[in-house]
Parts: sequence; structure tokens; C-alpha cells
Amino acid sequence: MKLSTKGRYGVKAMLDLALHSSEGNISLKSIAERQELSENYLEQLFASLRKAGLVKSVRGAQGGYILSDSPDKISVGSVLRALEGSLAPVSCVSEDNDSSCDRYGFCVTKMIWEKMMNGVNQVVDSISLQDLINEYHRLNKNDDIMYFI
Repeated sequence: MKLSTKGRYGVKAMLDLALHSSEGNISLKSIAERQELSENYLEQLFASLRKAGLVKSVRGAQGGYILSDSPDKISVGSVLRALEGSLAPVSCVSEDNDSSCDRYGFCVTKMIWEKMMNGVNQVVDSISLQDLINEYHRLNKNDDIMYFI
């Protein structure tokens, strides 16, 4: 399984938002500048994150985005699924699979795909934005420079 830029950039942007949450509403422009990402692309990502209930938008001159909950309650898994959809390696074991394969009931390899999906979900759901913040502070002693990918 390989994540697209949606998932990777979305996690970066959400971590940036979490790190700066004490500053109030955070503009996409400021996240884009700090993370060297396209503001237009971030707008698309944040539309999905807002729809998933992970961020709230505030309009107006002092507008921007805020996390919808505390960083310890937002998992990396929820961010990735909001942007990437199911993290299943194949569609037949996807949580949102609405059509099953005609071999589903006797597929030997299905067990592999289910274990892969469950393992990935378990890992990404066990890591919160707060965990990433803690790791960021452990690795970066100078808060003026934000190093993460």
C-alpha cells in the first residue's frame, strides 16, 4: 500500500495546525508557507477534513481553521481515511465494499488482505496528533523551524 500526496500532505497540514492551535484560527496560507505546499491543494484537503468533522472553518478577516477536537483525540487513521478512503490493500476487504467478489466465500488469500488492513488500521489508529506533537518536540529543539515530512 502506498499513500498518495493527499494522505501525506494532509497529515503534515494537520500536524502543523495542531502545533499552532494555541494561536487561534490558522490560515491555510500560513500552513502552506510553513510546509511549502500549494494553498489551493490544501483547500481541497481541508474541504474533506471539514466534511469528516476533523477541522472547523471560521470565516472572516480573522478566519482560518481549528481542530474540531483536542490533538489527543484525533488519530492519524481518521485523517488518512478522510483523505484516502479505506486503507484496505484490495477492494474486497474494504470497509465500504458494497459488492463482493463471487469468490469471496472461498478465497484463500482474503485472509492476507484482511490481516494487512487490520494491521495498518491498528497502527494508524493508535497514533494521535498529540503523539506526533510529542515526537516533533522530542526531535526539534528549535520551534522556529518545523522539520517533518
